Amino acid sequence: MALISPSDRLQSLQNETLEAVARGEPLIAIMEALCRGVEAISPGSVCSVITATPERSLKTLAAPSLPASYCAAIDGVAIGPAAGSCGTSMHRGEPVEVTDIEADPLWADYRDAALALGLLACWSSPIRARDGSVIGSFAFYFRVKRGPDALERRIVSTCAHLCAIAIEHERVQSRNHRLAYFDTLTGLPNRTQFNEAYERATTSSVRDFGLMLLDIDNLKTVNDGMGHAVGDALIAAVGQRLKAVAGEGLACRIGGDEFAVLLPHCTQAAQLRSVALGILAAMAQPLDHDGHTIIPSVTIGGVLAGADGEDGTTLRQNADFALYHAKETRRGGYVRFKDGLRTSMTRRIQNLRNVDEALASGRIFPHYQPVIEIGSGAIVGLEALARMRMADGRVVTAGDFHEAMRDPRAAFRITSQMLASIATDMAGWSEAGLGPQIGINVTSADFQKGDLCQRIMRALDKAGTPPRHLVVEITEQVFMGGRRHSVARTIQSLRDRGIRVSLDDFGTGFASLTHLLDFPVDIIKIDRSFVAGVDLQARSSVIIESLITIANRLGMTIIAEGIETEAQAARLQAMGCRYGQGFLYSPAVPACVTTQLLTRFGRRPAAPVTALTATAA
Repeated sequence: MALISPSDRLQSLQNETLEAVARGEPLIAIMEALCRGVEAISPGSVCSVITATPERSLKTLAAPSLPASYCAAIDGVAIGPAAGSCGTSMHRGEPVEVTDIEADPLWADYRDAALALGLLACWSSPIRARDGSVIGSFAFYFRVKRGPDALERRIVSTCAHLCAIAIEHERVQSRNHRLAYFDTLTGLPNRTQFNEAYERATTSSVRDFGLMLLDIDNLKTVNDGMGHAVGDALIAAVGQRLKAVAGEGLACRIGGDEFAVLLPHCTQAAQLRSVALGILAAMAQPLDHDGHTIIPSVTIGGVLAGADGEDGTTLRQNADFALYHAKETRRGGYVRFKDGLRTSMTRRIQNLRNVDEALASGRIFPHYQPVIEIGSGAIVGLEALARMRMADGRVVTAGDFHEAMRDPRAAFRITSQMLASIATDMAGWSEAGLGPQIGINVTSADFQKGDLCQRIMRALDKAGTPPRHLVVEITEQVFMGGRRHSVARTIQSLRDRGIRVSLDDFGTGFASLTHLLDFPVDIIKIDRSFVAGVDLQARSSVIIESLITIANRLGMTIIAEGIETEAQAARLQAMGCRYGQGFLYSPAVPACVTTQLLTRFGRRPAAPVTALTATAA
């Protein structure tokens, strides 16, 4: 039987190593097999493969013939000019031959560990990546004081190259895996990894987990106002804090401002709530970045497997519903799913779909309710109210699709479509000599982009209507919102252009009379809830009389909403309220009917008093 030459055995070892790399076998297993193969070709030698950590220290990758204690002693040694054979070779970027470990100064700090194992000489060669950088070392230990022979030099030449291929291949695979399964900004598992973990959890025979979905509050505002670098810092900080609080839970970033936490062995609502409150508390710490200070805020929705949904799809949907509800009712807080949310959110989603379809086909339009001078019955202005024509031809009031108005995108688009229609109607009435002022309600969504004035002026210019014919109305929710300074600037900009500003439903929210000094408006509309009790309740009368007195002193106009009886009208007039609207005079009617009303009852020129809305009433 012919003996296999060392050259053939080396060629076979090379082929086996490359095949193992191609199969995607673990790097450590490949390197250990390589070392054993080399030791078989060169009897008496002991081989090891060392890599460099990011901190530039040694890390044993493979040394199958060396005890674990020796490898542990090597690991963590800093690469440097006197770090044994391997550390020095990697530092110099060239082979280092030490034929006498006991006497060589390179081994001064490490000789005892090697000599205890009978290792008397060590030859180490650098492993280089394709770019020439040193990424490791391949070492021969000998039990006699000697250097390498010609065969061993051929082995090292071949094996150092094989090691480089295997190490770089593993790093590429690791990088690709990280890109596929981890978010680069936060370092958290990404949507793909979350979906896989969620699939395992929901298909397990034991479903004892909780799920929380989180959104960062006001991320767009931070990006727009402070820059995306600050926004990225906010996302990264939220991710770090979330991971710290989640503990054994799997915290993931699943979207731009969206995170998820999967909590194993969470079966009680109190457990879920405790983690949620911990997350909210962690977010409350200020974040300083590039001269900006931010207090992160998240909104959380949570569910428990089994209790809040039997299958994975339903459970995930219910977590979404809980989050949506939290964003609407408890922004910056936590809401667990409860019965009824699914029905209300499904209805809202359908409403939103109906609105989207109506907007796309131009089926959102205004009806107009007259504002009346109570004493004479003359029309002094109009309030525009949104209507939607359904696909079957029915016209519904905004009350039937008000849930969709909670969506900022839908609210913004409705305002734009209403504004275009109102401007066109205004131009027609003005050309006919009727010229009423018409009000349009704007929402928080209209203030977020900071271009409300420009949008309004473009619509008016296109229709050829002067700004003085328009009244922009805001509610107390907008008036008292988080972007107060931006709202105040926009209000002033509108007034500078001759557009009047009105505060609607005054008294139903949290606006203080003193805030009128900071947010000067032209008109205050008394909410219908006060008007309904004006002829029966002394408190309503006192409030209305006080508002009228204050408004007169501040040079503002008062309009009473929801007048339904002659007694209410008479009482309001006696108090000094000159203007009102309600079913006593007219419901909201189409533009064609409004033209007839203006022709018969309109005042010429129209009195500049109306604060009128394109509202969700």
